[in-house]
Amino acid sequence: MIEPTEIEGMLRAAFPDGRFTVRDLTGTKDHFEAAVVTSAFAGLPLLDRHRLVYAALGDAMKQRIHALTLKTHTPEEAPR
Repeated sequence: MIEPTEIEGMLRAAFPDGRFTVRDLTGTKDHFEAAVVTSAFAGLPLLDRHRLVYAALGDAMKQRIHALTLKTHTPEEAPR
């Protein structure tokens, strides 16, 4: 299990310019939805953006997070 704040901290370390929203979808601390807005995604296709997020979460993605729904945007693409 992992807290949403811990996930956000890992994302913040990887994407210092980012904005993040992390929600526990089930209350079990292993199913999450994360919205990540960062300029690091500029020019990247969706799959590469997701790979960057998975890399930022490292072992937590393998051992503590069972499911992760992602929304990845550059600042220009982000919903207002």
